[in-house]
Amino acid sequence: MSEKSAPVAYGGQAVIEGVMFGGKHVNVTAVRRKSGEITFLEVPREEKSWVRSLRKVPLLRGLVSLVDSSIKGSKHLNYSFDAYADDEMTPEEREELKAKNKKGEAKLSLGAIVGVTAAAIISFIVGKIVFTLVPVFVEDFLFKGSFAHQIYHNLAEGGIKLVLLLLYLYLISLTPLVKRLFQYHGAEHKVITAFEAGEELTPKNVQKYTRLHYRCGSSFIMLTVIIGILIYSLFSWDSLLERVVQRLLLLPVVMGVSFEFLKFTNALRDVPVLRYLGYPGLWLQLLTTKEPTDEQVEVSIASFNRMRELDAVYQKQGVPASAPNAILDPLEG
Repeated sequence: MSEKSAPVAYGGQAVIEGVMFGGKHVNVTAVRRKSGEITFLEVPREEKSWVRSLRKVPLLRGLVSLVDSSIKGSKHLNYSFDAYADDEMTPEEREELKAKNKKGEAKLSLGAIVGVTAAAIISFIVGKIVFTLVPVFVEDFLFKGSFAHQIYHNLAEGGIKLVLLLLYLYLISLTPLVKRLFQYHGAEHKVITAFEAGEELTPKNVQKYTRLHYRCGSSFIMLTVIIGILIYSLFSWDSLLERVVQRLLLLPVVMGVSFEFLKFTNALRDVPVLRYLGYPGLWLQLLTTKEPTDEQVEVSIASFNRMRELDAVYQKQGVPASAPNAILDPLEG
């Protein structure tokens, strides 16, 4: 690619030992197997008409996108884990599982699929509630009655939330599993940035680029802290219980406004002064991404190229009801 490419309308997401890229018509996960081979999970993007309608509504579209990415991310993460488990199987165990697959005993039932989806949504909601309410209780315990104006309590709450977030991300980044996840996250960013710069996608070319990217979901996390302080300051409370209830009720508003502001900062990232609005999110990516290896970049390139290839095919022929590899089964992939 010699000409500078327009910014891609694709989203990426790191999964264990692999990377998922979401295109206009298909989501593709590439996973490096123990043998060195790269295998793919290819899932056409299918949305109900009412979901597409909600994606056009300001504030609501942010919540829809977040829940949708949690569901899709869990499916592709499961594929990555299944591939890892398959690599660790003995030949005898693999043959036994293949036999069960043929009998239909090892396939996911509809109930199991619904269960995975529900678990993804619930874990997302619980995580947001925990990180919203814990700072409230900590701030109340440390600074109850210390400030005359509630805005100072809001600032202290936001500061505590930020410290807890950074501490949490730093601690989990020390574990080998999460460190590799963050390396693939960095690889995904490098690939998108290199593509947008018009570079030929090779590990050597891609490694020249930064692992930080404006359109990363990590920026959204930082924005919820900042936007939360501003929105909470518009309301007063008379008790800890009222404050807790208020935070829960305003959580969807904070998330919705944060999503819109993220879109706003992305649109202004080339404006000399206004581009600094997105810097807090970039700083957070210093924790949520790590420098990848060439092998990890190669997996990310494979995922990105396969996604673009299928997107082009589906753009011409239409999205099929199912893709050949649209299965959560590494044995069949």
